[in-house]
Amino acid sequence: MKLDIVTIFPEIFKSPIKSGILAIAKKKALLDIRVHDLRDFTSDKHGQVDDVPYGGGPGMVMKAQPFFEAVKALSGEAEIKPKVVLFSPRGARFDHNLAARMAGEKHLILLCPRYEGVDERVIDHLADDLISMGDYVLSGAEYPAMLFSDAVVRLIPGVLGDEDSLLEESFTSGLLEYPHYTRPNEYMGYPVPEVLLSGDHERIRRWRRGKMLQITKEKRPDLFKELFLSEEDKELLKKSDKEA
Repeated sequence: MKLDIVTIFPEIFKSPIKSGILAIAKKKALLDIRVHDLRDFTSDKHGQVDDVPYGGGPGMVMKAQPFFEAVKALSGEAEIKPKVVLFSPRGARFDHNLAARMAGEKHLILLCPRYEGVDERVIDHLADDLISMGDYVLSGAEYPAMLFSDAVVRLIPGVLGDEDSLLEESFTSGLLEYPHYTRPNEYMGYPVPEVLLSGDHERIRRWRRGKMLQITKEKRPDLFKELFLSEEDKELLKKSDKEA
């Protein structure tokens, strides 16, 4: 995947790109990630990328021209048109399914607006997808771009060492993940559940499935109500509720 990020604060991305999942993907040659300064694409001799809003009002609005020029330059002569993503409160709520869809793209361009927002012409005529990270306000889209990049890149085939680890993660199956434990098997009087020490893989599978159902029901009832429960699921949930 080719991933281009356009921002007025490129230095924010230096550390994330050099460590963690993004660095792993780069080392495996599965990711070509580059960060670009929006000011390099402005026609203003002072490098200004924002201006006062027409009609008046507080704050500054990011100009359309630098974003259009950035996308034009980064698209180059590519045979496959890159998908342009703009982070905006109007956008679709980012979730696992959206991350999985984006992981299938060959080239993504992420636009990071700031201030009071971006000229509406960027939204109407440049961005392919608007994405929101949640119902809260941030000072800029750089951190959403980091979260987006991490969530998407780890889903690219070959990035993770053990791709089976993706199968039981939270949200992959519509459920939150089951609890994890490691050595020692007792700490400060708190033991590891006996079933995990039994070596009985079928018992462990059933216990984990029951815990996933129970935790999702308690912590994310909005997800739970969308589930179709098999007869086994109902039995495992009842048992897990009783043990809680």
